[in-house]
Amino acid sequence: MNTYFIVQARMKDEAIYQKYLEQCDEVFEKYNGEYLAVDQNYDVIEGKCDYSRVIIITFKNKEDFEKWYYSDDYQKIVKYRLEGAECNSILVHGK
Repeated sequence: MNTYFIVQARMKDEAIYQKYLEQCDEVFEKYNGEYLAVDQNYDVIEGKCDYSRVIIITFKNKEDFEKWYYSDDYQKIVKYRLEGAECNSILVHGK
């Protein structure tokens, strides 16, 4: 069952967030994930969303997501994302 990691991010400090971007792809490549979308020009159809970007990443299952997210490699850099941007993140389970 595919699992989708969806992040809405509002930039607070571009320089700190850039430290995350410089390392995230290298860490991400070690795990079974795939970027589906990274969009800074998304359309809001209903409600309000004032984030500067939306990111959607898919994993084959929740276990693959957890191996990536909780890995020592990712935990070393996720601090830059969380310091550089205000983020809402959810995990959605597909069929």
